[in-house]
Amino acid sequence: MPLSVGIVGLPNVGKSTVFNALTAGKAEAANYPFCTIDPNVGVVPVPDARLGRIETHIKTQKVIPAIVEIVDIAGLVKGASQGEGLGNKFLANIRECSAILMMVRCFDDPNVIHVSGSVDPMRDIDIIDLELVLADADTADKRLKKAQTQAKSGAKDAKAELALAERVYAHLGAGKPARTLFGAPGAPNSDSVTRGDLSPEDRAQVATFGLMTAKPVLYCCNVGEGDLPNGNAWSDAVRARAAKEGAGVVVLCGKVEAELAELAPADRGELLAAYGLKEPALATLARECYRLLGLQSYFTAGEKEIRAWTIRKGALAPEAAGVIHTDFEKGFIRAQVYSVDDLDQLGSEAAIKAAGKLRMEGKDYVVQDGDIMHFLFNV
Repeated sequence: MPLSVGIVGLPNVGKSTVFNALTAGKAEAANYPFCTIDPNVGVVPVPDARLGRIETHIKTQKVIPAIVEIVDIAGLVKGASQGEGLGNKFLANIRECSAILMMVRCFDDPNVIHVSGSVDPMRDIDIIDLELVLADADTADKRLKKAQTQAKSGAKDAKAELALAERVYAHLGAGKPARTLFGAPGAPNSDSVTRGDLSPEDRAQVATFGLMTAKPVLYCCNVGEGDLPNGNAWSDAVRARAAKEGAGVVVLCGKVEAELAELAPADRGELLAAYGLKEPALATLARECYRLLGLQSYFTAGEKEIRAWTIRKGALAPEAAGVIHTDFEKGFIRAQVYSVDDLDQLGSEAAIKAAGKLRMEGKDYVVQDGDIMHFLFNV
């Protein structure tokens, strides 16, 4: 279950520069709109210190981290919902992503033109949101018309579907992103009428609408080198907005991330320290994406490989097993489970078993973040 995160934003906000830094890719970072016409896709590892801790105690041939799929999508312009610029291609690429990483320009540089003539993060976010809302409204309108037809035919559950479609369409028609209809945790400005009373069934049904503004958003504030590590007034404004929406926010400098990407991991310490940073932005981005999408990792560990697997929070043991192979889920019998802390404390799986800390869990076990698991199955 790799994450698929689409980097979106207006032209010349630093999307391709950050993409190249994150993926060591070759997207053309040119100073003009639409230099990224087709999405550039990169697969990057998710930093996780627990993998190193496991390897300390279990010797293995290779270590495989979880991955994030990063998609650099062509710059959006006002009117994209009507096909302006590369609008149709832009919108189609966003629909395929699990989450949206909205790159926001929070730096001033006269040598880098701004498509709107000035730096204004709030305006830029509003432009992107409006274009996505307008495109979603068109999608919701089609869903509404279909629901109206079904309701007239007397189809089962048609009235409930119609009521939900009307509700979503009205919300989007008011210029509000669908994610505020859901009432994200910690989002006080979510729709006061709908927040909290959208049933799990309705949420699942809305998910089938294919709405872009229903996707989780991570705001990425691209600041100047002198504004690291905490950002500036522009990024502070984005933080305030993110807090109201229940969205994530990361502050970084594309130029610095590009410099870090050129260095070996062991050689990055001095540059990080010079800017007051503890780690490259990738680690922060990955954690925020996991949080927004409600994901976590568990591990398998043995002589051939130590590997991190991505699952949703709340997943039961058979579902976690199915991430490795569908046969594991179909024929699931039980799982042997212990923690990284147990391994640190006792030093080996044999010692963990001898201490009575190797647990046998069944089909109803809710997998915890950081579990080390071995599955027993029969197909």
